[in-house]
Amino acid sequence: MRERAAGKKPSSFQIIILGCLAVILAGTGLLMLPAAAAGGQSSSFETALFTSTSAVCVTGLVVKDTATYWSSFGQAVILVLIQIGGLGIVTVAAFIVNISGRKMSLIQRSTLQDSISAHQIGGVVKMTTFIFTVVLIVETAGALLLLPVFWAEYGVRGIWLSVFHSVSAFCNAGFDIMGDKTGAFSSLTAFCARPGIVLPVCALIIFGGIGFLTWDDIVSHGVHLKRYRMQSKAILAGTGVLILLPAIGLYFGEFSAYPLKERLLLSVFQAVTPRTAGFNTADIASMSGAGRAMTVVLMLIGGSPGSTAGGFKTTTLMVLLANAVSVFRRRKSPQMFGRRIEDETVKTAAALLMLYLLLTLLGALFISVREGLPIGICVFETASAIGTVGLSMGITPSLGFASHLVLIGLMFFGRVGGLTLLYAAVSTRSTEIAQCPAEKISVG
Repeated sequence: MRERAAGKKPSSFQIIILGCLAVILAGTGLLMLPAAAAGGQSSSFETALFTSTSAVCVTGLVVKDTATYWSSFGQAVILVLIQIGGLGIVTVAAFIVNISGRKMSLIQRSTLQDSISAHQIGGVVKMTTFIFTVVLIVETAGALLLLPVFWAEYGVRGIWLSVFHSVSAFCNAGFDIMGDKTGAFSSLTAFCARPGIVLPVCALIIFGGIGFLTWDDIVSHGVHLKRYRMQSKAILAGTGVLILLPAIGLYFGEFSAYPLKERLLLSVFQAVTPRTAGFNTADIASMSGAGRAMTVVLMLIGGSPGSTAGGFKTTTLMVLLANAVSVFRRRKSPQMFGRRIEDETVKTAAALLMLYLLLTLLGALFISVREGLPIGICVFETASAIGTVGLSMGITPSLGFASHLVLIGLMFFGRVGGLTLLYAAVSTRSTEIAQCPAEKISVG
Protein backbone atom coordinates (compact mmCIF):
# COMPACT_ATOMS: atom_id res chain seq x y z
CA MET A 1 0.00 0.00 0.00
CA ARG A 2 2.83 2.40 0.91
CA GLU A 3 4.68 1.63 -2.32
CA ARG A 4 1.55 2.39 -4.32
CA ALA A 5 1.08 5.68 -2.48
CA ALA A 6 4.74 6.60 -2.91
CA GLY A 7 4.57 5.94 -6.64
CA LYS A 8 1.38 7.91 -7.16
CA LYS A 9 1.80 10.62 -9.79
CA PRO A 10 0.68 14.18 -9.01
CA SER A 11 -2.69 15.19 -10.41
CA SER A 12 -3.04 17.84 -13.09
CA PHE A 13 -4.29 20.28 -10.46
CA GLN A 14 -1.22 19.68 -8.28
CA ILE A 15 1.06 20.21 -11.29
CA ILE A 16 -0.60 23.56 -12.03
CA ILE A 17 -0.14 24.72 -8.44
CA LEU A 18 3.46 23.53 -8.15
CA GLY A 19 4.32 25.14 -11.49
CA CYS A 20 2.86 28.45 -10.38
CA LEU A 21 4.73 28.31 -7.07
CA ALA A 22 8.00 27.50 -8.86
CA VAL A 23 7.70 30.53 -11.15
CA ILE A 24 6.80 32.80 -8.22
CA LEU A 25 9.86 31.66 -6.26
CA ALA A 26 12.12 32.03 -9.31
CA GLY A 27 10.79 35.54 -9.85
CA THR A 28 11.33 36.33 -6.17
CA GLY A 29 14.97 35.28 -6.46
CA LEU A 30 15.55 37.43 -9.55
CA LEU A 31 13.89 40.47 -7.98
CA MET A 32 16.10 40.14 -4.90
CA LEU A 33 19.19 40.65 -7.05
CA PRO A 34 20.81 44.11 -6.62
CA ALA A 35 20.51 44.67 -10.38
CA ALA A 36 16.70 44.48 -10.13
CA ALA A 37 16.34 47.58 -7.93
CA ALA A 38 16.91 51.10 -9.24
CA GLY A 39 19.10 51.95 -6.25
CA GLY A 40 21.31 48.90 -6.73
CA GLN A 41 20.38 47.48 -3.34
CA SER A 42 19.10 43.98 -2.69
CA SER A 43 15.32 44.05 -2.11
CA SER A 44 13.82 42.37 0.93
CA PHE A 45 12.27 38.93 0.60
CA GLU A 46 8.86 40.38 1.48
CA THR A 47 9.00 43.01 -1.29
CA ALA A 48 10.30 40.56 -3.90
CA LEU A 49 7.82 37.82 -2.97
CA PHE A 50 4.83 40.17 -3.00
CA THR A 51 5.82 41.70 -6.35
CA SER A 52 6.56 38.33 -7.95
CA THR A 53 3.27 36.86 -6.74
CA SER A 54 1.36 39.90 -7.97
CA ALA A 55 3.04 39.66 -11.40
CA VAL A 56 2.59 35.89 -11.88
CA CYS A 57 -0.99 36.10 -10.60
CA VAL A 58 -1.50 39.11 -12.94
CA THR A 59 -2.89 41.20 -10.10
CA GLY A 60 -1.07 44.54 -10.01
CA LEU A 61 -1.10 45.21 -6.27
CA VAL A 62 2.34 46.52 -5.34
CA VAL A 63 4.26 47.52 -2.23
CA LYS A 64 6.76 49.62 -4.23
CA ASP A 65 6.10 51.85 -7.21
CA THR A 66 7.16 49.81 -10.25
CA ALA A 67 8.70 52.70 -12.20
CA THR A 68 10.69 54.36 -9.43
CA TYR A 69 11.76 51.39 -7.32
CA TRP A 70 12.67 48.76 -9.92
CA SER A 71 15.44 49.10 -12.50
CA SER A 72 15.00 48.35 -16.20
CA PHE A 73 16.12 44.79 -15.47
CA GLY A 74 13.62 44.50 -12.63
CA GLN A 75 10.82 45.84 -14.83
CA ALA A 76 11.77 43.34 -17.56
CA VAL A 77 11.60 40.50 -15.02
CA ILE A 78 8.17 41.70 -13.91
CA LEU A 79 6.99 41.87 -17.54
CA VAL A 80 8.14 38.30 -18.22
CA LEU A 81 6.39 37.09 -15.07
CA ILE A 82 3.21 38.90 -16.19
CA GLN A 83 3.36 37.26 -19.62
CA ILE A 84 3.92 33.79 -18.15
CA GLY A 85 1.18 34.32 -15.57
CA GLY A 86 -1.27 35.66 -18.15
CA LEU A 87 -0.76 32.78 -20.55
CA GLY A 88 -0.53 30.21 -17.78
CA ILE A 89 2.57 28.27 -16.76
CA VAL A 90 1.26 25.02 -18.20
CA THR A 91 0.33 26.66 -21.51
CA VAL A 92 3.82 28.13 -21.87
CA ALA A 93 5.43 24.77 -21.07
CA ALA A 94 3.12 22.96 -23.48
CA PHE A 95 3.95 25.41 -26.28
CA ILE A 96 7.68 24.86 -25.74
CA VAL A 97 7.17 21.08 -25.86
CA ASN A 98 5.01 21.44 -28.98
CA ILE A 99 7.48 23.54 -30.99
CA SER A 100 10.34 21.23 -29.95
CA GLY A 101 8.58 18.42 -31.81
CA ARG A 102 8.09 16.17 -28.79
CA LYS A 103 4.79 14.45 -28.14
CA MET A 104 2.86 15.21 -24.98
CA SER A 105 1.74 12.42 -22.68
CA LEU A 106 -1.89 11.93 -21.68
CA ILE A 107 -1.32 13.39 -18.20
CA GLN A 108 0.35 16.44 -19.79
CA ARG A 109 -2.60 16.90 -22.13
CA SER A 110 -4.99 16.52 -19.19
CA THR A 111 -3.06 19.16 -17.23
CA LEU A 112 -3.19 21.51 -20.21
CA GLN A 113 -6.93 20.91 -20.55
CA ASP A 114 -7.49 21.93 -16.92
CA SER A 115 -5.16 24.90 -17.30
CA ILE A 116 -7.02 26.48 -20.25
CA SER A 117 -10.49 25.34 -19.07
CA ALA A 118 -11.07 23.32 -22.25
CA HIS A 119 -14.15 21.10 -22.37
CA GLN A 120 -12.37 18.16 -23.99
CA ILE A 121 -8.84 16.87 -24.20
CA GLY A 122 -8.84 16.58 -27.98
CA GLY A 123 -7.21 19.54 -29.73
CA VAL A 124 -5.67 21.10 -26.62
CA VAL A 125 -2.12 20.90 -28.01
CA LYS A 126 -3.18 22.65 -31.21
CA MET A 127 -4.93 25.25 -29.04
CA THR A 128 -1.59 26.36 -27.53
CA THR A 129 -0.34 27.48 -30.95
CA PHE A 130 -3.59 29.38 -31.47
CA ILE A 131 -3.25 31.04 -28.04
CA PHE A 132 0.30 32.23 -28.72
CA THR A 133 -0.72 33.52 -32.15
CA VAL A 134 -3.60 35.54 -30.68
CA VAL A 135 -1.36 36.91 -27.92
CA LEU A 136 1.38 37.96 -30.36
CA ILE A 137 -1.05 39.69 -32.75
CA VAL A 138 -3.12 41.48 -30.10
CA GLU A 139 -0.22 42.62 -27.92
CA THR A 140 1.73 43.87 -30.95
CA ALA A 141 -1.33 45.73 -32.23
CA GLY A 142 -1.89 47.19 -28.76
CA ALA A 143 1.70 48.43 -28.51
CA LEU A 144 1.46 50.05 -31.96
CA LEU A 145 -1.78 51.82 -31.01
CA LEU A 146 -0.28 53.15 -27.76
CA LEU A 147 3.00 54.19 -29.39
CA PRO A 148 1.94 57.52 -31.00
CA VAL A 149 0.94 59.05 -27.65
CA PHE A 150 3.88 57.65 -25.66
CA TRP A 151 6.37 58.55 -28.42
CA ALA A 152 5.07 62.11 -28.59
CA GLU A 153 5.34 62.48 -24.81
CA TYR A 154 8.54 60.56 -24.02
CA GLY A 155 10.47 59.95 -27.25
CA VAL A 156 12.31 56.64 -27.69
CA ARG A 157 11.35 55.64 -24.14
CA GLY A 158 7.80 55.49 -25.46
CA ILE A 159 8.56 52.19 -27.22
CA TRP A 160 9.22 50.44 -23.90
CA LEU A 161 6.19 52.12 -22.32
CA SER A 162 3.98 50.93 -25.18
CA VAL A 163 5.19 47.34 -25.02
CA PHE A 164 5.02 47.14 -21.23
CA HIS A 165 1.50 48.55 -20.95
CA SER A 166 0.20 46.53 -23.89
CA VAL A 167 1.34 43.26 -22.31
CA SER A 168 0.17 44.35 -18.87
CA ALA A 169 -3.27 45.35 -20.21
CA PHE A 170 -3.85 42.22 -22.31
CA CYS A 171 -2.78 40.01 -19.41
CA ASN A 172 -5.11 42.02 -17.14
CA ALA A 173 -2.16 42.66 -14.82
CA GLY A 174 -2.49 46.38 -14.07
CA PHE A 175 1.24 47.01 -13.58
CA ASP A 176 2.32 50.41 -14.88
CA ILE A 177 5.64 52.20 -15.19
CA MET A 178 4.40 55.79 -15.17
CA GLY A 179 5.47 56.56 -11.60
CA ASP A 180 8.68 58.39 -12.55
CA LYS A 181 6.77 60.62 -14.98
CA THR A 182 3.31 61.26 -13.54
CA GLY A 183 3.87 60.49 -9.86
CA ALA A 184 4.32 57.30 -7.82
CA PHE A 185 1.33 54.92 -7.92
CA SER A 186 -0.38 57.24 -10.42
CA SER A 187 -1.30 54.49 -12.92
CA LEU A 188 -2.87 56.10 -16.04
CA THR A 189 -4.60 59.01 -14.29
CA ALA A 190 -2.59 61.54 -16.32
CA PHE A 191 -4.16 60.14 -19.51
CA CYS A 192 -7.80 60.08 -18.39
CA ALA A 193 -8.84 62.36 -21.27
CA ARG A 194 -6.57 60.80 -23.94
CA PRO A 195 -8.52 58.42 -26.25
CA GLY A 196 -5.21 57.22 -27.72
CA ILE A 197 -4.41 55.58 -24.37
CA VAL A 198 -7.81 54.90 -22.82
CA LEU A 199 -9.46 53.13 -25.77
CA PRO A 200 -6.56 50.77 -26.72
CA VAL A 201 -6.06 49.80 -23.06
CA CYS A 202 -9.80 49.12 -22.68
CA ALA A 203 -9.77 46.97 -25.82
CA LEU A 204 -6.72 45.01 -24.63
CA ILE A 205 -8.34 44.36 -21.24
CA ILE A 206 -11.54 43.10 -22.86
CA PHE A 207 -9.71 40.96 -25.45
CA GLY A 208 -7.61 39.33 -22.74
CA GLY A 209 -10.58 38.83 -20.43
CA ILE A 210 -13.03 37.01 -22.72
CA GLY A 211 -10.92 33.84 -22.89
CA PHE A 212 -9.12 31.96 -25.64
CA LEU A 213 -11.98 29.52 -26.27
CA THR A 214 -14.18 32.50 -27.07
CA TRP A 215 -11.50 33.77 -29.43
CA ASP A 216 -11.51 30.36 -31.08
CA ASP A 217 -15.24 30.75 -31.76
CA ILE A 218 -14.76 34.31 -33.04
CA VAL A 219 -12.00 33.26 -35.45
CA SER A 220 -13.79 30.08 -36.56
CA HIS A 221 -17.34 31.42 -36.97
CA GLY A 222 -17.03 35.18 -37.33
CA VAL A 223 -20.42 36.91 -37.02
CA HIS A 224 -22.40 33.64 -37.09
CA LEU A 225 -23.24 33.75 -33.38
CA LYS A 226 -25.58 30.76 -33.58
CA ARG A 227 -22.59 28.50 -34.20
CA TYR A 228 -20.79 29.67 -31.05
CA ARG A 229 -20.54 27.48 -27.95
CA MET A 230 -23.08 28.30 -25.26
CA GLN A 231 -20.14 29.33 -23.07
CA SER A 232 -18.93 31.88 -25.62
CA LYS A 233 -22.44 33.33 -25.97
CA ALA A 234 -22.73 33.63 -22.19
CA ILE A 235 -19.31 35.29 -21.95
CA LEU A 236 -19.98 37.84 -24.69
CA ALA A 237 -23.46 38.67 -23.37
CA GLY A 238 -22.26 38.89 -19.76
CA THR A 239 -19.21 40.98 -20.68
CA GLY A 240 -21.34 43.43 -22.66
CA VAL A 241 -23.84 43.91 -19.84
CA LEU A 242 -21.11 44.20 -17.18
CA ILE A 243 -19.47 47.00 -19.15
CA LEU A 244 -22.58 48.86 -20.27
CA LEU A 245 -24.53 49.05 -17.00
CA PRO A 246 -21.61 50.15 -14.76
CA ALA A 247 -20.51 52.68 -17.41
CA ILE A 248 -24.00 54.23 -17.42
CA GLY A 249 -24.05 54.30 -13.62
CA LEU A 250 -20.64 55.96 -13.45
CA TYR A 251 -21.53 58.44 -16.20
CA PHE A 252 -24.64 59.74 -14.42
CA GLY A 253 -23.27 59.36 -10.90
CA GLU A 254 -19.55 59.31 -10.20
CA PHE A 255 -18.28 61.50 -13.05
CA SER A 256 -21.28 63.77 -13.72
CA ALA A 257 -19.24 66.93 -12.98
CA TYR A 258 -16.61 66.29 -15.68
CA PRO A 259 -16.66 67.63 -19.28
CA LEU A 260 -18.43 65.35 -21.77
CA LYS A 261 -15.35 63.79 -23.42
CA GLU A 262 -13.52 63.12 -20.16
CA ARG A 263 -16.76 61.93 -18.54
CA LEU A 264 -17.30 59.32 -21.27
CA LEU A 265 -13.71 58.07 -21.18
CA LEU A 266 -13.63 57.89 -17.37
CA SER A 267 -16.95 56.03 -17.21
CA VAL A 268 -16.01 53.42 -19.82
CA PHE A 269 -12.51 52.88 -18.44
CA GLN A 270 -13.58 52.52 -14.81
CA ALA A 271 -16.30 50.09 -15.89
CA VAL A 272 -13.81 47.93 -17.80
CA THR A 273 -10.74 47.96 -15.56
CA PRO A 274 -12.16 46.25 -12.42
CA ARG A 275 -12.55 43.04 -14.50
CA THR A 276 -9.67 42.51 -13.78
CA ALA A 277 -6.98 44.84 -15.07
CA GLY A 278 -6.12 47.14 -12.17
CA PHE A 279 -5.28 50.27 -14.15
CA ASN A 280 -7.13 53.40 -13.13
CA THR A 281 -7.68 56.79 -14.71
CA ALA A 282 -9.63 58.14 -11.70
CA ASP A 283 -8.61 58.45 -8.07
CA ILE A 284 -10.20 55.38 -6.45
CA ALA A 285 -9.94 56.82 -2.93
CA SER A 286 -12.02 59.85 -3.94
CA MET A 287 -14.90 57.78 -5.33
CA SER A 288 -18.16 57.62 -3.41
CA GLY A 289 -19.13 54.64 -1.27
CA ALA A 290 -21.57 53.48 -3.95
CA GLY A 291 -18.89 53.72 -6.65
CA ARG A 292 -16.41 51.71 -4.58
CA ALA A 293 -19.08 49.11 -3.73
CA MET A 294 -19.87 48.63 -7.43
CA THR A 295 -16.15 48.32 -8.13
CA VAL A 296 -15.83 45.58 -5.49
CA VAL A 297 -18.65 43.61 -7.13
CA LEU A 298 -17.03 43.94 -10.56
CA MET A 299 -13.63 42.91 -9.16
CA LEU A 300 -15.08 39.75 -7.64
CA ILE A 301 -16.88 38.80 -10.88
CA GLY A 302 -13.75 39.30 -12.97
CA GLY A 303 -13.26 37.93 -16.47
CA SER A 304 -13.98 34.62 -18.15
CA PRO A 305 -12.67 31.02 -17.94
CA GLY A 306 -9.47 30.27 -19.85
CA SER A 307 -8.56 33.95 -20.02
CA THR A 308 -5.87 36.19 -18.56
CA ALA A 309 -8.40 37.59 -16.06
CA GLY A 310 -9.30 36.48 -12.53
CA GLY A 311 -12.44 36.63 -10.41
CA PHE A 312 -15.08 33.96 -9.98
CA LYS A 313 -15.84 34.53 -13.69
CA THR A 314 -18.67 35.86 -15.83
CA THR A 315 -19.89 32.34 -16.61
CA THR A 316 -20.39 31.66 -12.90
CA LEU A 317 -22.57 34.75 -12.65
CA MET A 318 -24.54 33.80 -15.76
CA VAL A 319 -25.15 30.26 -14.48
CA LEU A 320 -26.38 31.56 -11.13
CA LEU A 321 -28.66 34.07 -12.84
CA ALA A 322 -30.04 31.35 -15.13
CA ASN A 323 -30.65 29.16 -12.08
CA ALA A 324 -32.47 32.01 -10.32
CA VAL A 325 -34.68 32.53 -13.37
CA SER A 326 -35.48 28.81 -13.46
CA VAL A 327 -36.53 28.95 -9.78
CA PHE A 328 -38.71 32.02 -10.36
CA ARG A 329 -40.37 30.37 -13.37
CA ARG A 330 -40.58 26.99 -11.62
CA ARG A 331 -38.58 25.23 -14.31
CA LYS A 332 -36.99 21.88 -13.58
CA SER A 333 -33.56 22.91 -14.90
CA PRO A 334 -31.86 26.24 -15.68
CA GLN A 335 -31.53 27.14 -19.35
CA MET A 336 -29.38 29.49 -21.37
CA PHE A 337 -29.47 30.17 -25.11
CA GLY A 338 -31.71 27.17 -25.72
CA ARG A 339 -29.49 24.75 -23.81
CA ARG A 340 -29.98 23.08 -20.43
CA ILE A 341 -27.37 23.66 -17.71
CA GLU A 342 -26.39 20.59 -15.70
CA ASP A 343 -27.02 20.53 -11.95
CA GLU A 344 -23.32 19.87 -11.31
CA THR A 345 -22.45 23.16 -13.00
CA VAL A 346 -24.92 25.05 -10.82
CA LYS A 347 -23.49 23.48 -7.65
CA THR A 348 -19.96 24.36 -8.73
CA ALA A 349 -20.96 27.98 -9.45
CA ALA A 350 -22.62 28.31 -6.03
CA ALA A 351 -19.56 26.84 -4.29
CA LEU A 352 -17.23 29.24 -6.12
CA LEU A 353 -19.31 32.27 -5.16
CA MET A 354 -19.34 31.17 -1.52
CA LEU A 355 -15.56 30.63 -1.50
CA TYR A 356 -14.80 34.05 -2.97
CA LEU A 357 -17.17 35.91 -0.65
CA LEU A 358 -16.00 34.01 2.44
CA LEU A 359 -12.28 34.45 1.79
CA THR A 360 -12.73 38.12 0.86
CA LEU A 361 -14.54 38.85 4.13
CA LEU A 362 -12.22 36.74 6.31
CA GLY A 363 -9.14 38.36 4.78
CA ALA A 364 -10.62 41.83 5.27
CA LEU A 365 -11.51 41.09 8.89
CA PHE A 366 -7.97 39.91 9.61
CA ILE A 367 -6.36 42.98 8.03
CA SER A 368 -8.86 45.33 9.69
CA VAL A 369 -8.16 43.93 13.15
CA ARG A 370 -4.42 43.59 12.58
CA GLU A 371 -3.88 47.05 11.10
CA GLY A 372 -6.70 48.97 12.82
CA LEU A 373 -8.24 50.02 9.50
CA PRO A 374 -11.92 50.45 8.51
CA ILE A 375 -13.44 47.21 7.25
CA GLY A 376 -14.71 48.84 4.03
CA ILE A 377 -11.21 49.77 2.87
CA CYS A 378 -9.93 46.31 3.74
CA VAL A 379 -12.74 44.60 1.80
CA PHE A 380 -11.76 46.66 -1.26
CA GLU A 381 -8.15 45.52 -0.94
CA THR A 382 -8.93 41.81 -0.39
CA ALA A 383 -11.49 41.82 -3.23
CA SER A 384 -8.82 43.33 -5.46
CA ALA A 385 -6.35 40.61 -4.42
CA ILE A 386 -8.62 37.58 -4.80
CA GLY A 387 -10.05 38.99 -8.04
CA THR A 388 -6.45 39.51 -9.27
CA VAL A 389 -7.34 43.11 -10.11
CA GLY A 390 -4.76 45.45 -8.58
CA LEU A 391 -6.94 48.47 -7.82
CA SER A 392 -6.13 49.84 -4.39
CA MET A 393 -7.26 52.35 -1.80
CA GLY A 394 -3.58 53.04 -1.20
CA ILE A 395 -3.11 50.96 1.95
CA THR A 396 -1.17 47.98 0.53
CA PRO A 397 2.36 49.51 0.75
CA SER A 398 1.88 50.41 4.43
CA LEU A 399 0.51 47.04 5.60
CA GLY A 400 2.51 44.73 7.84
CA PHE A 401 4.09 41.41 6.81
CA ALA A 402 1.18 39.30 8.12
CA SER A 403 -1.34 41.35 6.12
CA HIS A 404 0.88 41.10 3.05
CA LEU A 405 0.89 37.30 3.44
CA VAL A 406 -2.92 37.35 3.49
CA LEU A 407 -2.98 39.33 0.23
CA ILE A 408 -0.36 37.01 -1.29
CA GLY A 409 -2.50 34.00 -0.40
CA LEU A 410 -5.62 35.62 -1.87
CA MET A 411 -3.80 36.54 -5.09
CA PHE A 412 -2.54 32.97 -5.47
CA PHE A 413 -6.01 31.57 -4.75
CA GLY A 414 -7.57 33.95 -7.26
CA ARG A 415 -5.16 33.04 -10.05
CA VAL A 416 -4.94 29.25 -9.79
CA GLY A 417 -8.62 29.01 -8.84
CA GLY A 418 -10.33 27.86 -5.68
CA LEU A 419 -11.50 24.55 -7.11
CA THR A 420 -8.01 23.83 -8.44
CA LEU A 421 -6.63 24.19 -4.91
CA LEU A 422 -9.37 22.00 -3.44
CA TYR A 423 -9.03 19.32 -6.12
CA ALA A 424 -5.25 19.33 -5.60
CA ALA A 425 -5.67 18.78 -1.86
CA VAL A 426 -8.25 16.00 -2.07
CA SER A 427 -8.97 13.13 -4.39
CA THR A 428 -11.14 14.05 -7.38
CA ARG A 429 -12.70 10.60 -7.47
CA SER A 430 -16.21 10.35 -6.12
CA THR A 431 -16.34 8.34 -2.90
CA GLU A 432 -20.12 8.45 -2.66
CA ILE A 433 -21.41 4.87 -2.75
CA ALA A 434 -24.80 5.30 -1.13
CA GLN A 435 -26.96 8.37 -0.74
CA CYS A 436 -28.37 9.66 2.52
CA PRO A 437 -32.16 9.77 2.96
CA ALA A 438 -33.68 12.96 1.55
CA GLU A 439 -35.53 15.44 3.73
CA LYS A 440 -36.94 18.85 2.85
CA ILE A 441 -35.48 22.07 4.20
CA SER A 442 -37.01 25.51 3.70
CA VAL A 443 -34.89 28.29 2.21
CA GLY A 444 -35.71 31.93 1.66
